[in-house]
Amino acid sequence: MTWSAGRAEEHLLGLELFGMRFGLERMRRLLTALGSPQERFAAIHVVGTNGKSSTVRMAAALLEEHGVRAGAFLSPHLTSFAERIRIGDHDLEPDAFGAAIQRAAAAAAKVDRGLEEGDRVTQFELITAAAFDELARRGVEVAAVEAGLGGRHDATGVLRAPVVVLTNVGLEHTRWLGPTVADIAREKLAVVAPGATLVLGEVEPEVEALAQETGARIVRVDDVDVDLPGYQRTNFAVACAAVREHLGTLDPGVVARVAARITVPGRLQVVGERPLTILDGAHNPSGVEALADALPDRPFVGVVSILDDKDAGAMLRALLRRCPRLVCTAAPSPRALPPATLASLAEQLGGEAEIVRNPRAAVRRAQELAGQEGAVVVTGSIYLVAELVSAPGTRRASAL
Repeated sequence: MTWSAGRAEEHLLGLELFGMRFGLERMRRLLTALGSPQERFAAIHVVGTNGKSSTVRMAAALLEEHGVRAGAFLSPHLTSFAERIRIGDHDLEPDAFGAAIQRAAAAAAKVDRGLEEGDRVTQFELITAAAFDELARRGVEVAAVEAGLGGRHDATGVLRAPVVVLTNVGLEHTRWLGPTVADIAREKLAVVAPGATLVLGEVEPEVEALAQETGARIVRVDDVDVDLPGYQRTNFAVACAAVREHLGTLDPGVVARVAARITVPGRLQVVGERPLTILDGAHNPSGVEALADALPDRPFVGVVSILDDKDAGAMLRALLRRCPRLVCTAAPSPRALPPATLASLAEQLGGEAEIVRNPRAAVRRAQELAGQEGAVVVTGSIYLVAELVSAPGTRRASAL
């Protein structure tokens, strides 16, 4: 019997218990067991610290609107793992998602039997392989693919794509990627294959120098004249550059149509008008800085939760620049910092803060503080945004 979407989600959640394991050998074996689907489509591989999901969605939409059969693989998701696999401009249908995970799980069981004791295919490897298999089965010509953690040992690194995008590089996951921006950039740039084209977003000179060392043909991004807010305009420009490298040229009318309709859930997502209420999954200092720069020029009340492996001080400092008043809450993750800790830190940084542990109640309180003519922004953790876009009382699949 074919798995339902719910059964597939349960299987993936069960694999979280076994944690992360880096390296590409399991992934190569898994894809071989599935018939090497990654060889049946071209790819635009997107790596970087921030903006990857937006760039992937935008690139896939641009390809599709230009008449190319396109798909996408993204991570993380907000409410369902099925959001990670997109055909055209739509998330994978529930029945197709269940079948895709079932096929990949059967292949993973074969691979696991040949691994050393204690080793097994990981959650991210399984869903990545399921995505590649489904993209190939659907006849996708080009897939925009978002890297997970880093690049060098990430499951998506098997692609060796002809076009790679580096959106930007900031300090993140230093435990695994290294303590400096240069270390992190090297890990991300390791996916660049000989002879590939590398599209560079907003990167520092030291990162550009490392990019030159890959031997790739470097493409820099030009601004685009579209009506998109803040960092999303930058992401759209990066997507345009990547798609131009694949197609050779872009139709200005197509670019304008895609820019007019593109939306990215959980990124500058407007969920209320009186007061203006915006959700954004920024979860590191550079992401919050970009969010602060993108917000409309009006006073905001912030709702915030931050995980314990993030630089909470730098994130709050960036947020307080636009939100002098904060409501500190707790995202549904065991790694969420206590709201009292966040409130104390915010006050030390010169802000006003109060504590409302329940995220939905925290948003309501922020809206009260803002008043109908004011504005609220909710940020700091993808878990927090995912909780708020999920139906109340439903179980949300892990966002990571």
